[in-house]
Amino acid sequence: MTTQDQIRELYAAAAPRLVSQLFAITGDHAEAQDVVQDAFVRALARPGRFGEVEHPEAWLRTVALNIARSRYRRKAVFARLARSGRLGPERGRSAGLSPDHVALVTALQRLPRPAREAVVLYHIADLPVVDVAAALGCSVEAVKTRLVRARRALAADLDDTAHLASVLPATVNEGGRRHA
Repeated sequence: MTTQDQIRELYAAAAPRLVSQLFAITGDHAEAQDVVQDAFVRALARPGRFGEVEHPEAWLRTVALNIARSRYRRKAVFARLARSGRLGPERGRSAGLSPDHVALVTALQRLPRPAREAVVLYHIADLPVVDVAAALGCSVEAVKTRLVRARRALAADLDDTAHLASVLPATVNEGGRRHA
């Protein structure tokens, strides 16, 4: 099987998951789709290098996250340059998303970017704390702190705390393991 065939299979299996994760970070479904596709394009552009990657989905997630960060920075620079107040990020809703999902993504958008990324990678991508720390380039303790603060902010932001518990049920203990 060629690397391109492996990428095609990985796209079919992982792209919906990655889009969901990046949507939770960006708050824009079309943007999430674009950054995930760009990540796969980069994999296809260098199939030899991608073939050497030990964890392809994690690599794609990191690339997509970096692309989303770069786009966010460019938008911030443009917004500063425009200084019109009329230009702002669109808050469109995507078809087929439940009201709970949209409410959660809206609440996630109110979190600082590092906290939002930690919540999405830990709770939505279901990565262990150690892997979240590696993906974000910070310590395990920093991830735990971001998660605790983000949960508090989300609980205050979302009206229904029972809803929050159903969406983000786990907490982190000292060993990085989840418990209810």
